[in-house]
Amino acid sequence: MTNTYRIVLLLTAMMFCVFLTLQIGHSLSLSEQWAIVHRFSFEMNLHDSFAAIVYAQSQLPRIVMAVLVGGTLGLVGSVLQQLTQNNLLSPLTLGTSSGAWLAMVIGSVWFPVVMADYASLVALLGAILTLLVVILIVGLKNMSGLPIILAGMAINILFGAVATAIVLLNEQYVKSLFIWGAGDLAQNGWDNLGWLIPKLTPIVLLLAFAPRVLAILRLGQTGAQARGLNIMPAFCSLLFICLWLVSVSISSVGVISFIGLLSPNIARGLGARTPRAELISSLLLGAILLLVADMIALFVSEMSFEMVPSGTAAALIGAPALILFTRRQLTAQDNLSLSLPHTQQVINKWQIMKLLIMLLGTLLIAVFLSRTTMEGAVSWIWQIPDHFAWQLQWPRLVTAISVGAGLAVAGVILQRLIYNPLASPDILGLSAGATFTLVAAGVFLGVNVFKSGPGLAFAGSMTVLLLLLILGKRNQYAPSMMILTGIALTALIDALVSFSLIKGNEDTYAILTWLVGSTYRATPGLSLILAVVIGVLAAFTLLTSRWLTILSSGRAFAKSRGLNVSVIFAILFIVVGLLCAVTTTAMGPVAFVGLLAPHMAILSGAKKAKTQLWIAMLFGVILMVLADWLGQNIRYPVQIAAGTVVSVIGGSYFLVLLIKTRKSLIPVTN
Repeated sequence: MTNTYRIVLLLTAMMFCVFLTLQIGHSLSLSEQWAIVHRFSFEMNLHDSFAAIVYAQSQLPRIVMAVLVGGTLGLVGSVLQQLTQNNLLSPLTLGTSSGAWLAMVIGSVWFPVVMADYASLVALLGAILTLLVVILIVGLKNMSGLPIILAGMAINILFGAVATAIVLLNEQYVKSLFIWGAGDLAQNGWDNLGWLIPKLTPIVLLLAFAPRVLAILRLGQTGAQARGLNIMPAFCSLLFICLWLVSVSISSVGVISFIGLLSPNIARGLGARTPRAELISSLLLGAILLLVADMIALFVSEMSFEMVPSGTAAALIGAPALILFTRRQLTAQDNLSLSLPHTQQVINKWQIMKLLIMLLGTLLIAVFLSRTTMEGAVSWIWQIPDHFAWQLQWPRLVTAISVGAGLAVAGVILQRLIYNPLASPDILGLSAGATFTLVAAGVFLGVNVFKSGPGLAFAGSMTVLLLLLILGKRNQYAPSMMILTGIALTALIDALVSFSLIKGNEDTYAILTWLVGSTYRATPGLSLILAVVIGVLAAFTLLTSRWLTILSSGRAFAKSRGLNVSVIFAILFIVVGLLCAVTTTAMGPVAFVGLLAPHMAILSGAKKAKTQLWIAMLFGVILMVLADWLGQNIRYPVQIAAGTVVSVIGGSYFLVLLIKTRKSLIPVTN
């Protein structure tokens, strides 16, 4: 397909999508629509109908906004992917979208005066800081591989937890913030476009100068320097323009995922080979994809009488597409991974004793130390809980212990099976599978999530597990395939969550309470069942730790030792799925415990699989119990969910750990 033919085809498709989208939600004839468009001043006369006013002041600016934002995101995605030679890079997978969102949430809650005039600069600052953190984690040399994608998704989890905590403590902002977070193209006049269009003028610079720079960069560092290109200034300039364009787009319509990821991949699939051809094709495809997503959102809104954000529809399209592109586009470079931090320390009985003392101290604090109101003042008190308080407290304590241990075991298994220390139940999407069915049933079917939650959560985790096993078998359980499937599911769930929170009713806040990972609704019966199930699964993993030890050395080595790698891999993956299902059923999704506890075990010197399992469980329990205790007391009488606390604490520590150890990473010893 020639460049001219491809561009004409895409322009025709875009105009067709514009026409179809404009026909949804009104009763105007084509002649009436043309009369409004032809007038072009959009100033309504007194005799104009309500439908005409809505068409001119809402639908037309919405269409223009979709074309501009979609085209911008498509163009930015193409520049990012060509700059890094990474076909899976985008504002979503790089983490910059979540950084901009967190900055906007902070600004909206605490600095509303600043946000009134400088929203785009606030979003830009959040995006830049996020990018710097990601680069600090993986280094500039790893921007072309999978590690930067995994680091970006870890940032997404951390910043999402921080933003959720802020929103929960400022409920008056919930609905407006999550409408924005879900990606909303709705317009009330042309003012927003008047603000956005001048800020998109750097697109002209990208189209004029980026093709030559990107073409030279394809020659490699030596070839580019030989042709007089100063690589770092050119790289940083293009990157800064991309971040600016993403920031102003997000400031206007909120977070819209996948457009920047899919457009360049589709453009290459249609035959765009040169940098200029890919940029122009990606721009047009971005506009088309967002128009299609908006068309779906408008149609569903008409049918269901519920406002469906365009960002949610984009995620519904993009998540399956990401899985499809993952299966086709991954290269050998994408299968490379980070390795676990190295330490010279070796675990011994004294260190184990210290850990046990730390665990005992944490349990004593959780049981006996709390904040309470005495004589009208809030104060700390150390006391033995009475019978009533103990009946409320021990199920929460048992739940926190069980969830911490279970997620730690799941994290150890995953990190050793797929040889990547950024693997965890939350990043692979196993915990997210339970959340998906829970949110979908609550939003679309009106199911009471707390009465039917356990069954829904279990079904969701098992569904994702089955999907991962099916996709993984075809790709020999490639780490990149399985992790990026989890990324797709995570992004889809985030969009559904934002959609559910737009309603702002009691069911919405009930779902939010579940999603932040709280022990608040733990019951004696459920906590005991959880403890038994986690105990059985942990015991099975410890008994089969030899499998983990051998598999950690490589699949070829495991086969040479007589192991049926596929069967053992599937068995251990099922164990992980069960662990995620029961923990999410009891408490909701909890991030970073399964990511952080195995690392803390390695840094303590627990290098053998069996030892790492034991030590990781101790760290997991300490983290969860401490997080639950802090959540109950840090803002007493307001309670913060343990999942939020552990995500913020554990995620921050994990990022610092990765930054400090990036230059000295070596493979894990068995």
